[in-house]
Amino acid sequence: MNTEETNVDLRDAETKDAEPKEAADPAPVPSDADATEADVSEADLDQEEQERIPMTGGGGGDRTEEPPSAGGEEAAAEKNGSVKLKIPDEEQEEVTFTGLSKEELLRVAGTPGWVRTRWALLVVFWLGWLGMLAGAVLIILRAPRCRDLPETNWWNNGPLYQIGSIQAFTDTHDLKGLEQKINNLAQLKIKGLVVGPIHVAPADDTMNLRFEEISSEAGNLEQFKGLVQAAHKKGISVVLDLTPNYQGSSGPWFSNISVTNVAERLKSALVFWMNEGVDGVQLSGVERVASVVPSLWTDIRAIVQNVTEERPNRKALIGVTERSSAEDVSTLLSSTGVDLLISRVLRSGSPDAAKHAQSIQLLYSSHNQSKLAWSLGGRAEGHLASLVGPALVKLHQLLLLTLPGAPFINYGDEIGLMDEGTKFPMMLWDSDEQLNGTLQEERAERLSCRSFFRSVSDLRVKERSLLFGDFFLLSNSSSSLAYLREWDQSERYLAAFNWADEAATLQLSGAGLPQRATIAFSTNSSALPADSSVDLMELRLGPRQAALLKFPYTG
Repeated sequence: MNTEETNVDLRDAETKDAEPKEAADPAPVPSDADATEADVSEADLDQEEQERIPMTGGGGGDRTEEPPSAGGEEAAAEKNGSVKLKIPDEEQEEVTFTGLSKEELLRVAGTPGWVRTRWALLVVFWLGWLGMLAGAVLIILRAPRCRDLPETNWWNNGPLYQIGSIQAFTDTHDLKGLEQKINNLAQLKIKGLVVGPIHVAPADDTMNLRFEEISSEAGNLEQFKGLVQAAHKKGISVVLDLTPNYQGSSGPWFSNISVTNVAERLKSALVFWMNEGVDGVQLSGVERVASVVPSLWTDIRAIVQNVTEERPNRKALIGVTERSSAEDVSTLLSSTGVDLLISRVLRSGSPDAAKHAQSIQLLYSSHNQSKLAWSLGGRAEGHLASLVGPALVKLHQLLLLTLPGAPFINYGDEIGLMDEGTKFPMMLWDSDEQLNGTLQEERAERLSCRSFFRSVSDLRVKERSLLFGDFFLLSNSSSSLAYLREWDQSERYLAAFNWADEAATLQLSGAGLPQRATIAFSTNSSALPADSSVDLMELRLGPRQAALLKFPYTG
């Protein structure tokens, strides 16, 4: 095949491809008019290679290849030894409506009808926006104002736990063993740990009294530092009981002659222990010391309560008195200037709900509740279960944890520990040892008592109404008591108690009380199960039973 024949074939292909098609004009086949003899020969070789490839789809000796076009038309054919190329039809572009053009939109936007519509829409939008704003302002103005949270100290945030004997409380009988029990105390939501006394204090011996030295029976200074560090990591503050003659029988701070000397030595000891990280001190007999050596007592109080840049956290000065009259306790709170005063107000003889109610109301109305302290049992009195009886332990736990002020718990009172001939019985810890039937029942009762204490204590530190809410006395008699705790718009809590050996029905009504309330906790869950609803006008409490009820704020 020569160059002339090749040009004729190409012209024939162009003539045939130029014929009109139904779909669209085909794209022109690019050709090179200046092709050389070598180029044509190379094209002939390509043709020979194509001829060796098997072909499908055609009949007889003709061969065809399917083009990549969607219509399935032939893209190439062989005829009379020449190659004819066929360009597939281009797909017809789909016409899509894109809306008005920019010029058309400008012409429409300028018409009077569109201008009126636009202004109408703007007016409607702004009127709606202003209406919503006015409604929000009205809601804010009509809504009750939230009260500011009261200023509190760490001792107002949860129970304080007293350990009068390190040896009785721990397995190792020392401060290291106490450090190992910090996790157990943290589970009870304890916020303060009152330790001791643990200083060297021979009975009735003022000459050998050493406030700054820890008794070898209790441990050493390094162990005490470890205890403080571990407690602080769990959010528990440590108070050190520095009552001078805690092992002797001589009066508060010995006698009139020695009280001045003891007070002077106590001042330097306070500086020492403050530097060791303690969060407060506890002292008994404060009323007598404050009256005998008022200037020294003022110095002692200033050392503990002084807040500086180096000591930004307030330290607690806790006093202990044997007074049981609410009037006397109120007077001592004012005259001694202590932060908290532990008294016998709730331990005056047999349970008398009416007298309890009067004492609580008097102290609450006379002092800020951040200065009120409540205690049942202690180093001098013994344990709660021995004072009120095992059946009333949960009732008094509920009382301590729901009154306005700081509850003080003696070690073991959370499990109903009995004194059994000593005011410092060994603390009972849970173990996996095999127990007989009787011991299993006792252990189950201890666990139930601890679980109840833990649950109420956890609720107290979470709920503002119980933590620092207002106190309202609702009902009281010689054997029953009911009061309300509420704060701002928080959930309300109502505590009800029956000390009698027979059932009692309380009829509670008044402003702010709903007809029904929900049981939060009960000392007898079978009679008053949690989350059950009760009628406040017919609140029935079984013998020696107590309950904590809740209802929402309704405005």
